[in-house]
Amino acid sequence: MSDATTATSPTYDVRRLTPETWTAFVGLNERMGGLFGGCWCVAFHADRDDREPGPEGNKAFKKAMVDEGIAHAALVFDGDEAVAWAEYGTPEELPDIHHRKQYDAEKDADPDYRITCIRVDKGRRRQGLAEVALRGALELIAADGGGTVEGYPHDLTGQTKKTSASWLYNGTRSMYERVGFTYDRPKGLKNCVMSIEVAAAG
Repeated sequence: MSDATTATSPTYDVRRLTPETWTAFVGLNERMGGLFGGCWCVAFHADRDDREPGPEGNKAFKKAMVDEGIAHAALVFDGDEAVAWAEYGTPEELPDIHHRKQYDAEKDADPDYRITCIRVDKGRRRQGLAEVALRGALELIAADGGGTVEGYPHDLTGQTKKTSASWLYNGTRSMYERVGFTYDRPKGLKNCVMSIEVAAAG
């Protein structure tokens, strides 16, 4: 696997979020309206004094972190177009997870990496792309040396009512289980902590 690109299926490939792939990331976000209220996937990052308010401020903040190499994501490409991504990073890069107080009180230790957000282009949902993005993130983590990886998916166990895919910002427990994650504990009302040990790529 190359440092920048790894094949995950005959149709899609996964590339790192870098200054070179930033334009494709922008296209994906703009097609989705900048995500939840124009957050530009900065909600889990530590705040900084140079962050300006509003959607344009969020976009510039994300761009600055990408340029500095402290914002990581696996971008799923269909040809030249990014159609999904999974955000990942160290706890230092992504400290502001949901239910942080509960999480800190119940954790034994921090993981090496976190996966905090998985999103799919609204026109491409329910095609398995969230799982492609998740697997791609793990492959990129393996290329960087591996380690303990946590995810915080939505736990829909026992739920009969269908949940809109637009609200599943980090995938589902069942998807993480298919990829090999192990359930650890609940987090909040409808999320959970799951983990996997990723070996370094040979």
